[in-house]
Amino acid sequence: MLSSLKNMFKVPDLRNKILFTMLIITIYRFGAHIPVPGIEFSAVQQLEAAASKGGVLGFLNLFSGGALTRFAIFGLGIMPYITSSIIIQLLMVVIPKLEQWRDEGATGQKKLTQATRYMTVVLALLQSTGLAYVFGKGGTNALLGTSGTNIILLKHFDVPTVLMVVITMTAGTAVVMWLGETITQRGIGQGMSILIFANVVSTLPSTLSNIRAEGGNLKFGVIIVVVLALLVAIVFMELGQRRIPVQFAKRVVGRRMYGGQSTYIPLKVNQAGVIPIIFASSVLYLPALLSNVIPNSWFQNIVNKYFLTPTNLVYITMYGLLIIGFTYFYTAISFDPHQQADIIRKQGGYIPGIRPGQPTERYLAHILNRITWPGALFLGAVAVTPSLLMAAWNITSYPFYGTTLLIAVGVALETMKQIDGQLMMRNYESYLKV
Repeated sequence: MLSSLKNMFKVPDLRNKILFTMLIITIYRFGAHIPVPGIEFSAVQQLEAAASKGGVLGFLNLFSGGALTRFAIFGLGIMPYITSSIIIQLLMVVIPKLEQWRDEGATGQKKLTQATRYMTVVLALLQSTGLAYVFGKGGTNALLGTSGTNIILLKHFDVPTVLMVVITMTAGTAVVMWLGETITQRGIGQGMSILIFANVVSTLPSTLSNIRAEGGNLKFGVIIVVVLALLVAIVFMELGQRRIPVQFAKRVVGRRMYGGQSTYIPLKVNQAGVIPIIFASSVLYLPALLSNVIPNSWFQNIVNKYFLTPTNLVYITMYGLLIIGFTYFYTAISFDPHQQADIIRKQGGYIPGIRPGQPTERYLAHILNRITWPGALFLGAVAVTPSLLMAAWNITSYPFYGTTLLIAVGVALETMKQIDGQLMMRNYESYLKV
């Protein structure tokens, strides 16, 4: 990896891609600090302090890099696009037309991308309207996980102001989506992942300082040691994979013989990535949002007791169990053993010792279930370990440490893999020129 970091600036084309990516990230972070017109800045400071303790807003603020609590033009960040992508993937299972587009190759992928963009704009309209109402009319208690005074950001709550906020934040989401796609096309790495990486990393210095101020040097040092151990474990598990060997039969076409190669199907131990954590957090924050709608005292008492504090033991337990469940759920959606077995059969391949067709499908499903179990336990452990440690010491500054680590390390590893691939490709080109 160190040699790749040294060599990637020596190749002009790769260096230009890296510099272009850094330029886009700079533009994105600049937009995350430009507030929407009509905002009360004194209320913004109160909101940032309250959101650092957790709650729905604290989680959403994590993925926006602090732009949401600033009510910036990029305040919604990349979350509408992520939600839209997840919805489209889920709909592929139940809508045959979307599944047909997925199987059409590049043409179908363009249609799916276009549908994802439209849904992103619709979700941005809904979310910006909801935020404008909450921060203009009051009702931030459930979002913040507190029972104190509501924080009102908008100076004037009227139709022109709300319309300005909605249009500005929706347009900002469209620009963020374009920036991410631009990085994918002309930069290095996957654009949306790079923007999420920039968001979560940008909040680390301030949150580390808050943890040290709240817990002291000794506890801060123990947390750093635990984080470093988790860092090594994340790298180990992210690179872990089960390779399923595939042999292709030989074919004679005219006077030439084709096929006969052997390859493998790489099944990652952590096949679902960080998506189960996002799913689990969204489900746990749903009761907090419903508490504003359901005027039932017993329901609000349960929500206030168990669902508004990320360091609560009941919350942590439910969080870990939901992550394990959603890991199996998303893995089953992202990797279809029936489709993979059909592709292998159509290409004239087979897994040694396994007959093509149904036996191959059952074999792939069995292997996938076996490696998903340690992957699900790993995700749950990484997500809840920092929270358990902070709950034991009554530290509430940053309850999303595990999620931040998973995102940062996962995106960094994938980007370095792409850089290594491009360096290797250019080495091959130099050999061919010789």
